[in-house]
Amino acid sequence: MPTITEQVAGQTGFRELFDRYYPVICRQLTCLLGSRSAAEDVAQETFIKLYQSPPREPYNLGGWLTRVSANLAYNHLRSESSRRRREFGAGHLVTKRAAGPEEELLRSEEVALTRQALEHLSERDRACLLLKFSGMNYAEIARVTGVKKTSVGTVLARARAKFRREYTRIKGSDDGELL
Repeated sequence: MPTITEQVAGQTGFRELFDRYYPVICRQLTCLLGSRSAAEDVAQETFIKLYQSPPREPYNLGGWLTRVSANLAYNHLRSESSRRRREFGAGHLVTKRAAGPEEELLRSEEVALTRQALEHLSERDRACLLLKFSGMNYAEIARVTGVKKTSVGTVLARARAKFRREYTRIKGSDDGELL
């Protein structure tokens, strides 16, 4: 069986890895970033990293890709947040025009509130929640985050509670069912 480096170096091997993992990585990033186009950009960057410097351990390529893509997504979110603060500070607040009916407006407000609440969680809690809601099981979450498999359920329960508190605090009300 060829090593990861040999697979990545070969044109067909890299294509097979890309075809296998890209949809999963892109789905996870879409949940994390809230934007399909941003997710595709970060996923592409993830596979560039795979091509340029593949992992030393070939047995957990999916976990490696998930971890690298999550780190790149966090960097992307931080740079976006920083960009928005700079624009606001310069007096050039970028506003989006509502592109649809009232439901679209409500949905975008919910997305913004959710992102804001997620920003108040620790990186570990945020990652566990996002990975769980992108379809990963406890074993996969444990492998990616470094949390013990037996502790993932507890971490998720506490992260949900923290998220719920932050969301309610930001929104300023107790209505709505969350997570």
